Amino acid sequence: MSNSSLRCAAQVLVGICLWSSASLPAFAQPRDPGDQGPTGRETARCASTEDTTPSGLAVVLPSGGTRDQSRDLQALRNPYISGVGVQINWRDIEPVEGKPDWSRLDVLFAAAESSNRWVKLEIFPGFFSPAWALEGAKTDLFNIPYGPGHGTEAKLPMPWDRVYLSRWFAFLKQLAERYGNSPAFRIIAAAGPTSVSEEMTLPSNSPPAINKWRSDGYTPAKYLGAWEETFHVYADSFPNQCVSVTAPGLPILEQGQSGLPARMRAKHDIVERAVRVFGSRLVIQSNDLHAGHAEIEAFDGTDFIKSYSGRIITGFEMRGGSFGPNASKVMGAEGDPPLALRRSIDKGMAANDAGRHINFLEIYVGDVLAPDMQSVLQYAASLFRESPPLR
Repeated sequence: MSNSSLRCAAQVLVGICLWSSASLPAFAQPRDPGDQGPTGRETARCASTEDTTPSGLAVVLPSGGTRDQSRDLQALRNPYISGVGVQINWRDIEPVEGKPDWSRLDVLFAAAESSNRWVKLEIFPGFFSPAWALEGAKTDLFNIPYGPGHGTEAKLPMPWDRVYLSRWFAFLKQLAERYGNSPAFRIIAAAGPTSVSEEMTLPSNSPPAINKWRSDGYTPAKYLGAWEETFHVYADSFPNQCVSVTAPGLPILEQGQSGLPARMRAKHDIVERAVRVFGSRLVIQSNDLHAGHAEIEAFDGTDFIKSYSGRIITGFEMRGGSFGPNASKVMGAEGDPPLALRRSIDKGMAANDAGRHINFLEIYVGDVLAPDMQSVLQYAASLFRESPPLR
């Protein structure tokens, strides 16, 4: 998710290092096509034990723009950080069909393994698919609702389009072959029938947009069918990883349905569908944690996600960074970024009615690197100690 403060309005409703194969980490070495076995390292199957369940603080490395590799690695190695959430656009990895550039991910996986950090991958298709992946696919023009490119009109593939999904699933196979046996790789974010990020959202925040989607053939059954297929592809492609479903819900309800009760039924139904596919490997999360108030607020999914803590792996990603007058206000304390971050942490880490709290919390890289934030990070990391196991 982007660090943009415009994120919720849409929902109302380093340099690159090129390595030779000789210097690639073991999991990234080219293998014989017939060799699909382990690389010699012990693969950590996510959630098979408490030690392999993702937990603690993770630093978010956002998509878009030019990344400062040294800065990213510094944040990953912060002593209060346990994991790294890597956001990257599909088109930035595979601009040419069948010729992916793994260089950035190779560096990050190598660093995560060497420093004993876990990795969560969030790869964004939808608006950020490569041009070749949309050739022959049904698309329509929508305004990008938040994040990089906000407000610009761009092609979006229909979430259920067979041509688009088949190409996306082929990319996932390449991704799994490259990194699936890395002991650091703990979570992959489910995506595909998506738009801006890995969240289950579409640009449908106005009556004209909803009408456009319906004229394009949207129905809840068609949308959920695409997600059901996506769940099974992820379950089969990434048997060693947990799979996260972010902001589960229907962007457009069945005609004649409306209101919070209907939306909540849809959200619970999607979680139940995902549990049937992933079992104990399911992660559910929200990417909009903040303790303050934005100009326009969307549905606050904090309590919904927390209600599953102790039964399902749960997590939050901060809405964005805490620096800047408006950012600190939204995060919980205008003009005081450390207090703003702490208030957002306290909101996310509050226990549910069963006394359980989330498994992990993702904080943006700018906050992780800031000297003034280190005591806040130390406090947050301490909240994850001695967490009881999942039931």
